Amino acid sequence: MTIKRVDAGARMSQAVIHGGIVYTAGQVAQDKKGGSITQQTQNVLQRIDNLLKQAGTDKARLLSTTIWLSSMDYYDEMNAVWDAWVAPGNAPGRACVECRLAAPHFDVEIAVIAAL
Repeated sequence: MTIKRVDAGARMSQAVIHGGIVYTAGQVAQDKKGGSITQQTQNVLQRIDNLLKQAGTDKARLLSTTIWLSSMDYYDEMNAVWDAWVAPGNAPGRACVECRLAAPHFDVEIAVIAAL
């Protein structure tokens, strides 16, 4: 089986496709650094939509998602954006945890796994 890498760099690929499955790297709000949790979550999900499209799939085919928040105080606000975005009837398995992210201006990071 072949392995295809999307937006591959020296350290990581933004997505990897293997065996009919797409695995994304954790996505952060590169275009909304320091923005509200709503703005950051919208930007992250937009980035995920773009990666899934490049891979040949979409959010209706999500299998699993991991969400990292800098504070669980953001949980409800992030979920409002998530609930409006996720494909109805196709919610993936999901974990959401609180942790310190790579930089202080990021409050949410999301990685997904999707079927092609």
